Amino acid sequence: MSIAALTVDPARLPAFNVVQATDPAELDAHSRVSDRFPANSRMYKYSLRDRTVRAMRFEQPIFGLAIRGSGPILASLGENRFATDVAIDGDVDEYFGFAIMLAGGMTLVQNRQEATAHAGQGLAYRTGPASRFTIGDDCLRTSVFLKVGEVVKVLEHLLDARLRMPLEFRPEVDWTRGLAASLKRQFDVVLEEFARPDGMADNPVALAAMTDLLARLVLVAVPHNHSDRMEAGRAAVVPAYVRRAEDFMRAHCAEPIRMAQVADAAGCSLRTLDAVFQQFRGTTPLSALHGIRLEQVHRELSLAGTDAPPAAIARRHGFTNASRFAAAFRRRFGETPAEVLRRARRS
Repeated sequence: MSIAALTVDPARLPAFNVVQATDPAELDAHSRVSDRFPANSRMYKYSLRDRTVRAMRFEQPIFGLAIRGSGPILASLGENRFATDVAIDGDVDEYFGFAIMLAGGMTLVQNRQEATAHAGQGLAYRTGPASRFTIGDDCLRTSVFLKVGEVVKVLEHLLDARLRMPLEFRPEVDWTRGLAASLKRQFDVVLEEFARPDGMADNPVALAAMTDLLARLVLVAVPHNHSDRMEAGRAAVVPAYVRRAEDFMRAHCAEPIRMAQVADAAGCSLRTLDAVFQQFRGTTPLSALHGIRLEQVHRELSLAGTDAPPAAIARRHGFTNASRFAAAFRRRFGETPAEVLRRARRS
């Protein structure tokens, strides 16, 4: 029996570690598929729900999983042809996972509570030995994972306090509205960039900026057990914080800096840093850093003696996508990077 080729294909995803299975026996009991995953402290046990499928033989893969990790971010694309139960053994995961369904659906069972994902609705979770998934037929999904420690660190800066309870996200996420829709678009960018051999995953400056953006966005877009504390009140604002933060950003804009470092340099918490930038600059600190990096690229292109091509200067400052960089540059300065460089050389 043969089936159509899966979307999860090593030829289409050369930058990912891809695991495929054509033999149903690999998706049974102590799964041999798990043995081919990148080393971790968890074992995934797959079991096909339809027993008749287990006796069949297939020419094309019936299961595929592509994984790529870089720094605190891990991205994956998974596909199942047949409904499968997945149990998890081992330690509690060091990542928060955020799943987006492209086709089909799946259900997460955690602490005897069920959460279902389908078109438009995904899952937020931290897997462990008390977790299991039921994945439906013809299921295609993407997931982005963030290290727990990174997200908790940002939350503690925002609250200006240590957490007394572990961070837990509400498992069901509506990706179609509000900030969750914005977060989903950023996850799409991560998958696109991680699929490129020379994309964000290989650029420490861009990766650090994206890690900060995702960590902060998940904390405001996905409800969790500390959301009420985040909403309660705003810290006092002091304009000197803005100046110190901007000075630090300009001095280190070609380095992989994090917003927590900016807050430390400004002498305030992340929560206060957000407040002062919103009040005195009408933007977020991360957007301000993006603008400072654009200004620095513009400044370097304006130097008559520079021989570096615009793409190389942009990449050094964390801009890995040439078309998005060019569009942002033109919006800010009203001309293209090549036009700035030509003018500098003529002068």
